[in-house]
Amino acid sequence: MLFLMNDVVFSFDAGELAPPIARDRFAKLSLNYVSELGRELYAQEPLLHMKDVERAMRLASLILSKAPDINAALFIAPGRGCLVDQVQVRYAQIGLEVMGALLTRQKAGSLTNIEADRQVWRRLAA
Repeated sequence: MLFLMNDVVFSFDAGELAPPIARDRFAKLSLNYVSELGRELYAQEPLLHMKDVERAMRLASLILSKAPDINAALFIAPGRGCLVDQVQVRYAQIGLEVMGALLTRQKAGSLTNIEADRQVWRRLAA
């Protein structure tokens, strides 16, 4: 299973996403709660997906457990230590072809935030 976090593609084995203990522990969390958790993490470290991959992958797995149709998340923080309210979050469902192309580019070392934005987030002006 693939998940795009900002401009990094994570690959998950479906079996490791929700072990029974974690599934029970996090079952009552809502997607809104997980979003707030992500906003807090990105307020502390705007490049979480690059600097703390393990933590970013756990966040991605929580998002997947709450909304299995979502396979991409974008967290935008204006700077380290910003207010949590300043962190923006967006979710998307990306087609398998696009996700595969992004993973191929990442493996080749050519996936940039600009390319991810063009393919998925479309935040930059044309």
